[in-house]
Amino acid sequence: MSNLQQSTSSQCDIHQGCGAITQIIHPKDKDLGGFSVRRALPNQQIRQVGPWIFFDHMGPATFAAGEGINVRPHPHINIATVTYLFHGEILHRDSIGSVQAIRPGDINLMVTGSGMVHSERETAEIHNSVHQLNGLQLWLALPEQDEETAPAFYHYPASTLPQLQQDGVPLRVMIGSAYGITSPVKTFSSTLYVEAQLRQGQSLQLPEARERGLYVVNGEVSLKNTVIAEHDMAILDATPSLMVTASQDTQIAIIGGDPLGHRYIDWNFVSSRKERIEQAKQQWLAMAFPLVPDDDKEFIPYPTPK
Repeated sequence: MSNLQQSTSSQCDIHQGCGAITQIIHPKDKDLGGFSVRRALPNQQIRQVGPWIFFDHMGPATFAAGEGINVRPHPHINIATVTYLFHGEILHRDSIGSVQAIRPGDINLMVTGSGMVHSERETAEIHNSVHQLNGLQLWLALPEQDEETAPAFYHYPASTLPQLQQDGVPLRVMIGSAYGITSPVKTFSSTLYVEAQLRQGQSLQLPEARERGLYVVNGEVSLKNTVIAEHDMAILDATPSLMVTASQDTQIAIIGGDPLGHRYIDWNFVSSRKERIEQAKQQWLAMAFPLVPDDDKEFIPYPTPK
């Protein structure tokens, strides 16, 4: 999706015993007309967590018949996007001809590489009925040697993503390796993305990574003496054997991996090279990107300065 909002963050008070937490990010809700989006990454204090450079929580929202998601075609370069839904359905179309409905539990991985255009809409059946949407959208930086890779699209049905229980906590390894299992989702660098559902009072030892972020989708957890509230993201250091405990039924997402270095961001364009972003901007202004088959009648213009 396009750049919808910025979030804010605050430093964790280490005097309260937060220990391995270096920051707590408090994303601001942005109401898009019955639809809330909150952005944990990037923000003014922290731009990336490992290779992850963008983290949006869409919803939860309920749409009346005739309303819903309708994101016109827009471009990306030099990244991979990840879409994962808890509820609802989104219809993905892109400029290499992919047409794919993503449903709860699936992962859509779009490798934009040298340049890709996509839209996110709904089927007529979904759009014309009362429906819900709740999910995450994330962007992954690509290693510099892979930034200009050929565009590609991968869809992973829910049944292909490994599930297990760790100390009685059901979890899924979405991307990367954790708890002794590895996801089939394609990676370009050390990448971690795990989802877990904790019942009240349950604890979970977090998977290790050089950089980590823990987002509370719903509920509340504590780590040492610090409470991480619903819709907050805790940025963690590399301390091993960290345990979180749920004070109520809670769903969390854990992201992380090895850092890839600074990335420039302008609108939907991300690259390790500032001149590459300017090139992509001029390419979009000239409408020189490839079009989306069967969705080429409208597009999101490059935003004009206010």
